[in-house]
Amino acid sequence: MKNTQFELQDNGVIVHLSNGPKYFNYYWLRDACSSSIDPQTRERIFDVSQLLSAPKAKELFIRGDKLVVEWELEDAPSEIALSLLEQVASEGRAADAAALPRKVWYSDHMPHITRVSQQSVIETAKGRAILTRALIEDGIAIVTDMAATEDSLPNLVNAIGPVTPSGEGLFFNVRVEINPTNLAFTAGPLEMHTDLPGEEAAPGVQFLHCIENTVDGGASLFLDGVAVALALKEEDPAAFDLLAMHKIPFFYRHDTLDYRSHQRVIETDQDGNVTGVTISQHLQDNMDLPQELLDVYYPAFIKFIRMMQEERFVIKFRSESGNCVVFDNHRVVHGREGYVAESGSRHLRGCYTDRAAMRSTYRIASREQSS
Repeated sequence: MKNTQFELQDNGVIVHLSNGPKYFNYYWLRDACSSSIDPQTRERIFDVSQLLSAPKAKELFIRGDKLVVEWELEDAPSEIALSLLEQVASEGRAADAAALPRKVWYSDHMPHITRVSQQSVIETAKGRAILTRALIEDGIAIVTDMAATEDSLPNLVNAIGPVTPSGEGLFFNVRVEINPTNLAFTAGPLEMHTDLPGEEAAPGVQFLHCIENTVDGGASLFLDGVAVALALKEEDPAAFDLLAMHKIPFFYRHDTLDYRSHQRVIETDQDGNVTGVTISQHLQDNMDLPQELLDVYYPAFIKFIRMMQEERFVIKFRSESGNCVVFDNHRVVHGREGYVAESGSRHLRGCYTDRAAMRSTYRIASREQSS
């Protein structure tokens, strides 16, 4: 970095880094100073709005592995890690261990689903890293060797993040009920869906612990919503744009609940990458888009739903007692074939945690694992 040059401008500076010149705004550099973060709490203690005027550099130089900026109207210089500048120059943002690329999968993915024992997840950083990495990359994993007890599921979930409450409370039981409030609580088939789109912020990571399954039928169905969305984008870009652009209404209501929200069927991040989907015909409310827009929206919507029924995307397996399927509820679409209720007993216990908590656990576990 000895030959690094700086081109001072009115609102920022061009820094010549190892991967080429990169412009940095002065406000951003002042905010990125290492002294802006409290070493104890790791929270920001500098308030950029308290500056009397816009920051402007008078001199810049390299000291060790830091860029040092001396300001015109401040006595103390700022120090910014060169590694941060390099990362922002190449990636647009700071490094994040949890920013792993998604691995798109199809109907042949069943043998490749990550499996890890509950004991390993609870007791070791390696086990937690394996599970959470699979959830980030694939959106689905199976935790094995779980006891058929009430405590088994919360013990697993709390190793990843706090249980996220939903309209059903902290936990729910998927089994036949006399007066069901949800189609999942019947023996009938469930179309491919994501859970609780009627909630303003639908739960992020879902856990389905199979306590007992001795019935005839009832195979579990899963697909990668990202894979289907990308296939739609390739086959019909206009249909993709409609589903990624417009929000449609969903609900969840019975005698004591009345949840309503609007969601985009295809979710994208700030870079336009597909991150997942939101779909549930049995919780979809009456479309309230302009009627003329529905002339093109409905065909796109129907095409997407029909694609989710194609064999190339869907994996099917029988839920086994002692296993817990864990999946990203904003990416992995799931369903169920119908079963004969009188043929035995089928009991799955479920709950949710937050995707941010899951990624946090991966960051910590991967760091502990490598230390």
